[in-house]
Amino acid sequence: MDSGKILIKQAKIVDPNSSHHLQVKDILIENDVVIEIADSIDAKDAQVVEHDNLHISPGWFDLRANFCDPGHEEREDIESGIHAAIFGGFTGVAVSPETSPAIDSKAAIEYVYQRAEEFPVNVLPYGSLSKGLQGKELSEMYDMYQSGAVGFSHGKKPVANAALIKLALLYGKEFAPPIHVFSTDESLAYKGQMHEGEVSTYLGLKGIPALAEEVTLLRDLHLSEYAENAIHFMAISSESGVSLLRNAHSLGKPFTADVALANLIFTDEALDTYDSNLKVSPPIRAKKDREALIKALNEEIIQVITSDHTPVDVEYKKCEFDQADFGMITLESFFGALGNLREDGLNLEQIIKCIAINPRKVLGMETPSVEVNSWGEFTLFDPDHKWTFGKEHIQSKSRNTPFIGKELTGKPLGIINNNILVWMAEK
Repeated sequence: MDSGKILIKQAKIVDPNSSHHLQVKDILIENDVVIEIADSIDAKDAQVVEHDNLHISPGWFDLRANFCDPGHEEREDIESGIHAAIFGGFTGVAVSPETSPAIDSKAAIEYVYQRAEEFPVNVLPYGSLSKGLQGKELSEMYDMYQSGAVGFSHGKKPVANAALIKLALLYGKEFAPPIHVFSTDESLAYKGQMHEGEVSTYLGLKGIPALAEEVTLLRDLHLSEYAENAIHFMAISSESGVSLLRNAHSLGKPFTADVALANLIFTDEALDTYDSNLKVSPPIRAKKDREALIKALNEEIIQVITSDHTPVDVEYKKCEFDQADFGMITLESFFGALGNLREDGLNLEQIIKCIAINPRKVLGMETPSVEVNSWGEFTLFDPDHKWTFGKEHIQSKSRNTPFIGKELTGKPLGIINNNILVWMAEK
């Protein structure tokens, strides 16, 4: 709902950048700008937002999701992806270039913006590092950047061509945000179905070793150092990968990194039912890997948690595990699933940094703040609300989620962006 004035009553502010951090305040937004924060505010003609245990933070921003548009609109399109993002509490999403055709041109960047312009979620496209995601020839990076590409990646398509990564790092450092790389050696991961370990042996499934992540991650760290340009590592999944990043951090090497939701929530032991909805890339790994990832978030060796939302057609999930596609939809269940991690040592303030503040830092963007004169881009939520995720909560066109029937902790209640309030407390 568009409103000239929005008055938020008695909300606890979770924003480390705000002078009101962890305080309960009334907040008045007018024409997309915070104009007052006080213990109590009365405002005529304002739309009033009230709710038990109401919290507010900078709008959540997902660093990576796949909206499959153009090319696979039967899985997801930009509009359905936006609806999933809204339900998940996001005001911004950066979308993968893994479409058909790939997002590898000025026209493709403009297409995404045109499709998303009428909605209260900022959808920002990555440009493909290479033409057609083929990993051979560098794409027209500068033209895409000028047209609004938020960064450059190859999605989940590993780049075996080290010279291409080197060239992208050298060429892009004058104008572009960090290059995003998915560190997996395809030859080591070939035909792998899950994490290589005791569980894969027991289940009789070919494993994907952590070594596949290690060798490519180490290569890309060296390429970044050679090019004297920062690099962003997507979807770190292993204890050994974390160790390499921790060492690089101690040496002062410039990088950022993210972890996908699935790798924080699940371990390979959950695959004993052969649930193909848990088949993701990179694979969910062992307990020690999950624990290392949580520790790395607290140490800010890894700075961002992504949804890694990846819709898959039902026929490519309801089949034998080794025939199923990789991917999981996660936008709608994202915050509630993360809430369960608070028992594992990841507190609410750190979660908000990882899903609202740090994603924008990675991309070189400004972050809204719950502060007078900031623009009004916020997420409203109850971090303690327990609820059961059901099919009725899915907004995506796809249904490939393992969260149906699971109790989650924490629920988005609404978003405010572009002077539009979307209130979902009763859904």
